[in-house]
Amino acid sequence: MSSLTIPRPVPVQRFRLPKKNIPQTPIERTHILKSIRNYVAEYNPVPPLPLEELKVHADRVVEMLRCDPIYRDYIGVLINNELWRETLAAVPFERRLLLLPKCLRVESKCPAPFDEFGLLCKQCGLCTIQDLQTEAERLGYAVLVAEGSAIVMSLIQTGKIEAIVGVSCLSVLERAFPYMEAAAIPGVAVPLLQDDCIDTTVDLDWVWDYIHLTSDDRTRRLDLSALRDEVDFWFTPASLDLVMGGAEGETEKIARDWLARAGKRWRPFLAVAVFQALRESPGAALPEDIRKLAVAVECFHKASLIHDDIEDNDAMRYGEKTLHEEHGVAVALNVGDLLIGEGYRLIGACRISAEQKAEMLGIAANGQRQLCRGQGAELCWMKSPTALTALQVLEIFRSKTAPAFEVALRLGAIYAGLEAHEEVADVLAAYSEALGIAYQIRDDLSDLGKKGETNDIEGLRPSLLLAVASERAQGDQKAMLDALWRRQPGINAEQVEALYLQLKADERAKLLLETYKEEAIRSLRDLENASLKGLLRRVIGKVFNDTEIKGWCKEFEQKNAANRVPAPAEAHLESPLESGMLRA
Repeated sequence: MSSLTIPRPVPVQRFRLPKKNIPQTPIERTHILKSIRNYVAEYNPVPPLPLEELKVHADRVVEMLRCDPIYRDYIGVLINNELWRETLAAVPFERRLLLLPKCLRVESKCPAPFDEFGLLCKQCGLCTIQDLQTEAERLGYAVLVAEGSAIVMSLIQTGKIEAIVGVSCLSVLERAFPYMEAAAIPGVAVPLLQDDCIDTTVDLDWVWDYIHLTSDDRTRRLDLSALRDEVDFWFTPASLDLVMGGAEGETEKIARDWLARAGKRWRPFLAVAVFQALRESPGAALPEDIRKLAVAVECFHKASLIHDDIEDNDAMRYGEKTLHEEHGVAVALNVGDLLIGEGYRLIGACRISAEQKAEMLGIAANGQRQLCRGQGAELCWMKSPTALTALQVLEIFRSKTAPAFEVALRLGAIYAGLEAHEEVADVLAAYSEALGIAYQIRDDLSDLGKKGETNDIEGLRPSLLLAVASERAQGDQKAMLDALWRRQPGINAEQVEALYLQLKADERAKLLLETYKEEAIRSLRDLENASLKGLLRRVIGKVFNDTEIKGWCKEFEQKNAANRVPAPAEAHLESPLESGMLRA
């Protein structure tokens, strides 16, 4: 591949003070939302609730959570959202209004004028308004970028609007609430994350979830956290014995112990989630065979980690010794090979049609092949290391990480039925590619310097941060990074990490992470199955919000305007690699 230069990203918005009365991390917000859903399910308050009654429920939740009372208004908004959630889901998109605040724009650069109905977006790509408005209108929404209850009430009175999805600050939501209650209009709201009214941000995953909420999605009530907990339980020693049979001999015991060790379990979770979305009864108990497939997927993954750790000469994994450090290289290699065999054995043991089984085995084998080719490209590079471009590093990510996600997604789809799989196979391939690249970028960021579990700098491994920094560095800086590319020992990790920050390689990587997350969502655009579409969209938020990168607000709203051209819905949507986003 030829060397390509990554363009400098558009400057990010200036720092805004966070709301003191709104939790700032996705993990905090998710925890509160989950508790509120449990509360609403137990007490079942009936909407519309007067404001005073809503505050009583909010006070109860504050006491139940033992959280700061300053969050009461925020919790009240979430309770009201949950009361109306199912009603909103039943309202057709074309009978809904999306109400966005003009303060989401970058005020100093926004070219859009105003009329009596609000902002007339110019589709400049500088903020999130364009993305939200375009997608909502594609679905059939009426969209307003304005504040003011008078406009909203006039639309309600026409009888054409039956539900509202709103984004606003808490103070505006409080003023608008009496009008909503009086009209008994189903409404959900997503509070802004800043105190002032300039260049604000919002939890985009949350907004997208509400925009796409529909009763056609049979998985909308599915608790992804509970599903993930259930999948994680399958990897306890007792559960593994039930699925795989008792371990025989020391080698199998070592393999089972490694399989049960810490891990995020995203791949088995994805396999089960896709099956849940495509089956006729998503809420029914999970069949025994889906457990076999989930464990098979994790067997493949844990085998690849054993082999990777040997090839990279890593001494630690999950905060413990790697398998080859604990038992020696020969034993570790053998255990890895055993786990690959176990994965295929479990697929073969599933009580499905011969056609389904053959398709699964073919997909698993091809995924293994693609993964080894990607790892092989990196190993061959290590024999004669030279500087890699960011595009070349992303290609390695595509080959090494994306295949495992695709195998997991497609095995779950095939278990739901060959016909169901055939209809969604192409979408799952595109989705897994973007998801895999984004996931690996996130790993690069979380492993940054000495704070990371596996330090890419001290391990002398290629990373996106190193590639971006190398393309921006000059003089002595470039010489130091070139030495790191050539895997020369004695590199000062803290000095390199400081250089990454100085050259803003981390900012560029974060922008690319957001780009590939967005690409994963865009890959679902033409998916007709509402349940799978909704679930996979929520999975993005689950995967990337579950572990937060410290010091980085995930609402990374600035877009690379010079490289973004709005495409019609029916046009082919190229990936960032295809479209040349990384080119100068």
